[in-house]
Amino acid sequence: MFYLDSSVALAHLLAEDRQPPASLWAETLFSSRLLEYEIWAPLHARGIAESHGEAARWLTGRVALLEFSQSVLARALDAFPGPGGLRTLDALHLASCAYLAGHGQEVALASYDRRMNAVARAMEIPLFGLEASP
Repeated sequence: MFYLDSSVALAHLLAEDRQPPASLWAETLFSSRLLEYEIWAPLHARGIAESHGEAARWLTGRVALLEFSQSVLARALDAFPGPGGLRTLDALHLASCAYLAGHGQEVALASYDRRMNAVARAMEIPLFGLEASP
């Protein structure tokens, strides 16, 4: 299964030059509930929520969204290995991904974010194999 970061979801929705392979959408996908907010806020900010709403609803409906447990929130408060500069929402995503891995799930992170990928590697979380972008 794969943990979907918003960078991949938005790249798909906004038809960016970087696109995940179509096969990703046939996989079992998980993400934090944050994914919804990280998708809808940019769509509203760009004034394209109406035109992209159906695709956004399909995408979020395709992903199993995890609610924050106390253990996930507590992990996000701790230091993360690897390079510094991890952003708050990335820490919450990685804590969610680590939660799944810690409960016996074979999970790989699908993200275009270099910092997030570097920290995931340091946490020994496998990566989906997308080319990282800033």
